[in-house]
Amino acid sequence: MNEDKPTEAALRDRRRDLAPETHEAFQAFSRQVFADGALDKKTKQLIAVAVAHVTQCQFCIKGHTRAALRGGATEQELMEAIWVAAEMRAGGAYAHSLVALETAAELD
Repeated sequence: MNEDKPTEAALRDRRRDLAPETHEAFQAFSRQVFADGALDKKTKQLIAVAVAHVTQCQFCIKGHTRAALRGGATEQELMEAIWVAAEMRAGGAYAHSLVALETAAELD
């Protein structure tokens, strides 16, 4: 391991220290977003897992997968949420194919 490379914990501390008020505001926002409301915490974490797969954020995938499992989600629920995300991502490409076809028709 490169001893000159800062640890992830050190980088998180630095991020916090560079903008402490903004960091705390974001943390408070996150706590509020994931609190029980019309949707329970588990459902919100499953949504977050799905979105994290669409945004392809490895940190989010790991963190929200852990939170979902701690909140009672099963591996089957995780995979169903991930498949929904995959369908939505693919569905976007499918739906936007109409833009390409419309553009092609304009050139005819």
